[in-house]
Amino acid sequence: MTDAERLARIFKAFSVDTRVRIVQLLKERELCVGALAARLKVSSGAVSQHLRILRDAGVVFPDRQGYFVHYRIDQRTLAEWKRMADKLLSSPGSAEGTPQDF
Repeated sequence: MTDAERLARIFKAFSVDTRVRIVQLLKERELCVGALAARLKVSSGAVSQHLRILRDAGVVFPDRQGYFVHYRIDQRTLAEWKRMADKLLSSPGSAEGTPQDF
């Protein structure tokens, strides 16, 4: 996968405000689907669909705890995505994000 394809995947995963809000909540602490649904004021089914997309993108991962599945942020993925986004969004001529990097 090229860097451009990876960047498109990043922005697609964060293209829905509910997914961004899920990531913000999970950065604070791990939560289950029901807790996320209650905080976001959306259905558990909607949260599950958003979590599937975030899971497929490698942003979150499940952690079974008894009867519940709690979700956590994959800090390595976020760090890599931040590095790539910084490179893309840095100003022209800066040491970061030169055209040959993409």
